[in-house]
Amino acid sequence: MTTLEKSNFQQLAVEDFRITKEPYYLPIADEIELFLSAYEQKIPVLLKGPTGVGKTRFVEYMSWRLHQHIGESAQEGVPLITVACHEDLTASDLVGRYLLEGDETRWIDGPLSRATKVGAICYLDEVVEARKDTTVLIHPLTDYRRLLPVEKRGELLEAADGFLLVLSYNPGYQSALKDLKHSTRQRFIAIEFGYPDRDQEAEIIQRESGVALEIAVELAKLAEKVRNLKEHGLGEGVSTRLLVYAGKLIAQGIAPQRACQVGVVWALTDDLEVQRSIEEVVTSIFEE
Repeated sequence: MTTLEKSNFQQLAVEDFRITKEPYYLPIADEIELFLSAYEQKIPVLLKGPTGVGKTRFVEYMSWRLHQHIGESAQEGVPLITVACHEDLTASDLVGRYLLEGDETRWIDGPLSRATKVGAICYLDEVVEARKDTTVLIHPLTDYRRLLPVEKRGELLEAADGFLLVLSYNPGYQSALKDLKHSTRQRFIAIEFGYPDRDQEAEIIQRESGVALEIAVELAKLAEKVRNLKEHGLGEGVSTRLLVYAGKLIAQGIAPQRACQVGVVWALTDDLEVQRSIEEVVTSIFEE
């Protein structure tokens, strides 16, 4: 919900991290029940799946949904602090650092420390992008200890009730250099996300883009056909997110073929041969 910005992160109150309006999320399997059980048992969660299939939306929905399990009003869920991981992410970025203000130094909590203290969900998005020496620091938080070492202050933070660590990553992009260490993976339960079936995807596209149902069904059909092109040079199948973008353009009056060209074809690949293959599929579905 709130990404890592050192300049104003500390100024945000806990309430600023709550999701007060129910996000739209269509369950695909039993992921909601699995997450609720993991939360109740304080088991860290790893979300795996292609880009744009709803991992982040799912975490936002569960943050809102959890109010039913902790006795709060229906307008307030568990706080959610999200960190978009990248290769320059350091342990200090997550845990905190001393900052010089005038002639004095002041300690600033990082997002992981703050989530640990207030009992929030801490969501590390695309965690494999972070440096491996950074992710190691989460280990004591992911077992029975539920502790976060703050070495610069000589402290051990005990996780408050409600704290849950959630990671996500895309196995399609993993490599020997960008993969979770086994010592990290085996501290989480893993929930796998895949592409929804045609009817489910059409429902999502219609709901999120406002396009007519018949167009949403055609976009879902396009997705199936494009995903079958992966073996012909396409790195990854079209995401539901891109289909929603195309649907939004169509709902604004853009011709379906043009909307799919800019929202799907050109967004997916720069390979001209693969682009032509996808455009042929688009033309076969949206004949003008």
